[in-house]
Amino acid sequence: MEMVETVSVMIPEERLLARVRELAEEITSDYAGCEELKLICILKGSVFFTTELAKRIDLPIKLDFMSVSSYGDDVESSGRVRIVKDLDETIRGQHVIVVEDIVDSGRTLAFLLEMLKSRQPESLALCTLLDKPSRRVTDVKVQYTGFEIPDEFVVGFGLDYAQKYRALPYIGKLSITEDVEVE
Repeated sequence: MEMVETVSVMIPEERLLARVRELAEEITSDYAGCEELKLICILKGSVFFTTELAKRIDLPIKLDFMSVSSYGDDVESSGRVRIVKDLDETIRGQHVIVVEDIVDSGRTLAFLLEMLKSRQPESLALCTLLDKPSRRVTDVKVQYTGFEIPDEFVVGFGLDYAQKYRALPYIGKLSITEDVEVE
């Protein structure tokens, strides 16, 4: 039996970019007077969101990247967190915003935020494009949320399924069904 993947638009590109602009304005206002703001892009999923956000924040920005894995090629988080790529620079004494594509169970981010807090930034905040509060098993405080979404598996604008669909310019709901042959 062959599996068929179908993507239907959940959040169109125009709405995504409008919300990114609003988040950037809010961050710019909240950090007004800040000498420099460091955005930590969580690879690979949040790279599209981070770049669009960074372009619109009207403050001096520095970017750094981390890669954290808990999914592999599955649609469910394994619950095991692995640091695949750590930061290149220190965050001690800096204003830091972790930029994530989606907050789901919260396990990965809770682990990551605790680790980053131990590195003594001046401030640490979390910005996510998508939030699925119905899936939360670990309490995570999100300061900036793009969209709250239902418990659906989503792709696009950086989010993937087995490395596919990242380049879609919108957020789409992924459905996987068996292709039933009719005789």
